Amino acid sequence: MKIYKIFICLFFIILLSFSPVLADDENFEYLSDLSTIQSSNSENITEPTINSRAAIVYERSSGKILYGKEENEKRKMASTTKIMTAIVVLENTNLDDIVTISSKAAGTGGSRLGLHKDDKISIQDLLYGLLLCSGNDAAVALAEHVSGDLSNFANMMNSKATSLGLSSTHFVTPHGLDDDNHYTTAYELALITNYALKNDVFANLVKTKTYTISINNHPKTLSNTNELLGNLDGVYGVKTGFTNGANRCLVTAVKRDNMDIICIVLGADTKKDRTKDSINLINYSFNNFKMVNIKEKITNEFVNWKICNSSSFRVEKGVSDSVDIIIQDIPYDFFPIKCNQTDDMSIYIYCNTELTAPLPSGSTLGYLAVSVNNQTVLTLNLYNSNSIALKSPPKFFNGFLKNYSYYLESIFY
Repeated sequence: MKIYKIFICLFFIILLSFSPVLADDENFEYLSDLSTIQSSNSENITEPTINSRAAIVYERSSGKILYGKEENEKRKMASTTKIMTAIVVLENTNLDDIVTISSKAAGTGGSRLGLHKDDKISIQDLLYGLLLCSGNDAAVALAEHVSGDLSNFANMMNSKATSLGLSSTHFVTPHGLDDDNHYTTAYELALITNYALKNDVFANLVKTKTYTISINNHPKTLSNTNELLGNLDGVYGVKTGFTNGANRCLVTAVKRDNMDIICIVLGADTKKDRTKDSINLINYSFNNFKMVNIKEKITNEFVNWKICNSSSFRVEKGVSDSVDIIIQDIPYDFFPIKCNQTDDMSIYIYCNTELTAPLPSGSTLGYLAVSVNNQTVLTLNLYNSNSIALKSPPKFFNGFLKNYSYYLESIFY
């Protein structure tokens, strides 16, 4: 009997070791020392060493990358896929629509909302189930409702990726279970997340810690799988992920004062690693970067330049030398600069002052360049707002006579 029991135990150990772990099945790894991890800081300029295979810290207002590790490498992304799933759903259906759950959705494995065939639930509650508890069954139900089947929904996801200018992202499923043709990069996942967070409904969903939904008019309370939400200053989303192929993944949005970042780690070995990596990258970013009002600096520099150079323009054969120079719209107000480089920012203005008529309005005459630590971080074109017409022959001849003596002097002296 004793040998029999030992055999049974060994059988279950072997079975567990070979059974697949599906998306976001994380409850068996309890993160007991979050407070200890949270207290770790990167007070200096040295970039932290992380366990995750790929990572990025993306500053939202400027699009500047504050940290990158293999950020352009194609990788599986597990349930962080559901960020794009939510985008496609929000842009193609109504939150109040009621969905009847199919047998396919109800039978989807991995992390689950707990849906059964013929359950009735609203789109809004399915989205909470998708983004809070990472329900793969909710993902399938949403995909079927929006497009009829998973293949059509994947086409919609890929079409959206193309419209966002993504070239290293491809979707096969709405939930992110492992597939060799289902991948993204840390950088492009940051772009997807940045786009999604501009949707107020999405932003409200992912910042929710707990929420009570209704299935068949019965309440069910959901908890967010994001371990940093509510535990780290400024965190307001967004999504966890795990499969055997992707390992541990975490997308985090954090805002403190006027710095707003998206931190992504992909391919961490353990939940503790992904949490520690995320916190260290977040602390590194906020401790070592400062948001500088670059719009104010550019505007002041340009106004001063115009005052000093407004009479420097010559328009050959033009009816006037008065050229009004304007600058391309500044794309953002603030720009992140390392704290030890704030005094190393320079603004240079280059503009052609010797012009020829006719000069159409909107002609590119030069550019303004902003550099930090001798590296160009922003370039803006300079244009003329007014057109300068070509002098008519009589006016040109009269002008020649008036300046006849000047022309002679320039020839003989």
